[in-house]
Amino acid sequence: REELQEVVDFLRDPRRFEQLGARVPKGLLLYGPPGTGKTLLAKAVANESGATFFAASASSFVEMFAGLGAARIRRLFSEARKHAPAIIFIDELDAVGTARMGGGLHREHDQTLNQLLVELDGFDKQEQVVVMGASNRLQDLDTALLRPGRFDRQILVGPPDVAAREEILRVHTRGKPLHSDVDLGLVARQTAGLTGADLANIANEAAIFAGRGGRKQIQHHDFDAAMERIVAGLQQRRVVTEKEKRILAYH
Repeated sequence: REELQEVVDFLRDPRRFEQLGARVPKGLLLYGPPGTGKTLLAKAVANESGATFFAASASSFVEMFAGLGAARIRRLFSEARKHAPAIIFIDELDAVGTARMGGGLHREHDQTLNQLLVELDGFDKQEQVVVMGASNRLQDLDTALLRPGRFDRQILVGPPDVAAREEILRVHTRGKPLHSDVDLGLVARQTAGLTGADLANIANEAAIFAGRGGRKQIQHHDFDAAMERIVAGLQQRRVVTEKEKRILAYH
């Protein structure tokens, strides 16, 4: 959060940094497990800074027709420069940024990646355009993409801690009728290691369980049932045969 706040401050008031000879990082790479909120963080940075937000999925640059992916990247960066200060967000960067293979077998992929590298390096120092990327697989990205001057700041977005999990649950239960016995702090302590997407799913499943039971409010045992379903799967109601009991006992 602190590292992203610096980008917000720069886009709001670039002169404060420029008079000291500082330049904003051209590229920020958000990496971490799926569902931790990388895309949401990029949107939040754009909203906080008042910058124009350009979002694209890296898979949209990968085409069967030679040169089309590179042309799309050129067009995207050209539009962003016209609307500076701007943030370009490229989701699932590994679709286009994976290491180059050589040998001419992946020429279209390499051409698209080369164009992205050129655009990242071609920025003027005074240009208020920041590129943000999101990836789940940092180890697969091309080393030229991660060098200083391109994606020179890499920010790990990990699973939330207990306080953050409680805040996320409050966001996803906003507007839902909760019973007085619901303790979101307890739910947060029971969901260690889960991501924001998992917590949103738990809040939704709890509402579904309450609706299935014909209740007007979501009770705490609905959250317990939702957590069991997310972690262990739906409870099976079939009868275990004597043969299966014997096999279970052996193993």
